[in-house]
Amino acid sequence: MHSTANGLNRRGFALAAAAAGSLLVPAWAHAQGKGKEIVVGGAGSHKAFLDPLIPVFEKQTGCKVLFDGTRSLVNLEKMVSNKSKPYMSVVLMDDPVMIPAVKEGVLDKLSAADIPSLSKLKAGTVHMDGMWANYMQSMTGVAFNTARLKQVPSYAALWEPGYKGKLVIPSLQNTEGLSMFLVAAMLETGKPLQEAQYQPDAAFRKLKALKPNLLTVYTQLPQALNLLEQGEATAIAGMIGYNAFDRKSKGAPIDFVLPKEGGMSMPNGIAKVKNGPEPALANAFIECMLGAWQKQIADISLALPTNASVTPPADVPRGTILMPDWAYIAENRKSWVERWDREMAI
Repeated sequence: MHSTANGLNRRGFALAAAAAGSLLVPAWAHAQGKGKEIVVGGAGSHKAFLDPLIPVFEKQTGCKVLFDGTRSLVNLEKMVSNKSKPYMSVVLMDDPVMIPAVKEGVLDKLSAADIPSLSKLKAGTVHMDGMWANYMQSMTGVAFNTARLKQVPSYAALWEPGYKGKLVIPSLQNTEGLSMFLVAAMLETGKPLQEAQYQPDAAFRKLKALKPNLLTVYTQLPQALNLLEQGEATAIAGMIGYNAFDRKSKGAPIDFVLPKEGGMSMPNGIAKVKNGPEPALANAFIECMLGAWQKQIADISLALPTNASVTPPADVPRGTILMPDWAYIAENRKSWVERWDREMAI
């Protein structure tokens, strides 16, 4: 059964953002950052929910927070290249990129002694004995232009001739690109997503059959959203829900659907950069993300909170959500991306 987030509107975002102003950072962090600054790395799209929250942290700690927005793989490259003298204190990245970050030795283990809310997270959201934790669980689905389409009942429908030259999907360089990769494997093999994720050859066969319907493949989301909002594209498949919700809240003629086959969980991770500047303030920022800010993050992004004490928003789309085998993906993704660049060029 598919589900859309029809209850989301501009007022909902405004209320969630306004509520952030009443939040508190941990008492032990008050006024500890006067004259200091930290750099937080994350995807550019994370600004949708961080913009109303970061000023709260700055006001109560006196610390300036600089947000460095880029893709997770780029953040990893930056951390590795600056390993001897890190400039980021906190990083927000997708789980499959956290795994090589741990191997590169650029992350510092989190502890409940420094970050009390770590002990309140749901099972399965603290990884590798505390090397990183998930601060929300967003999902992938299909965003569509409401003036061009009324509904997208299934992923399978995207291969139909009616979508010729009107569909946009993410590159496999983007973590959300794995969603369509897994969906393609499922449709080609007839197996459930949980089993089909281990069939990359099937995924490529099915994706190549989709090429006549592709308007473009994106690595930079804003350009893809512009195509969708202007009606040049009718749908973006494999899109992260909160990106669609953010644009819809600003009046764009788009909606988001979780097709009947389900979607992929995008468990967004937060970690402390090893030997990064101002470690105490880094702990405080991470504590806010895992504790006091959980409800606001969930309300603004319409994603599932990871703190067990926080109730999910009523408007979160319902359906089957796959948690992929991120370790398997991390091991094979580089070769998949290289093959993608060869076989999926349009």
